[in-house]
Amino acid sequence: MSRIGKLPIEIPTGVDVQIETGLVRVKGPKGELSQAVSRDLSFEREDARLVVKRPTDRGEHRALHGLTRSLVFNMVHGVTEGFEKRLEIQGVGYRAQLRGNTLELALGYSHPVRVEAPEGIDFELPAPTQIIVRGIDKQKVGEVAAQIRKLRPPEPYKGKGVRYSGEYVARKVGKRA
Repeated sequence: MSRIGKLPIEIPTGVDVQIETGLVRVKGPKGELSQAVSRDLSFEREDARLVVKRPTDRGEHRALHGLTRSLVFNMVHGVTEGFEKRLEIQGVGYRAQLRGNTLELALGYSHPVRVEAPEGIDFELPAPTQIIVRGIDKQKVGEVAAQIRKLRPPEPYKGKGVRYSGEYVARKVGKRA
């Protein structure tokens, strides 16, 4: 039995979960999310808990069991608390500015790089070298943060670039005389 799939999902007060055939909708204080799920899996509601059930022990059902539970759990967590990814910018002259909902980055190129905030994503800049990406959809938050990091990934010699907060960059030794 899947260890993750069999865990119940706690549904806090103020969160409404609607289960349709092949679709789960979650509505909460921060917004609304929907996710397509396998028609084979079923859901059982017990008070303020939701349990994902699978019909058989076949490989495809076992694989979808934990995935579906994680997706629904992330939706419930997203509409109640939300998700965030923190990025750090390192390098002389590298910085970020917020203009409306557009992030403007100076990353050592001859021009500033602009990143538009997709729907449901907010940027916050506590400092010119720190970026916080926030939203209710975990996948979208991670994807936007990865796209920002991809603009100038950290290089191994001086460590300059955009990195996740707390990310370790393996440093290399430069030229030796």
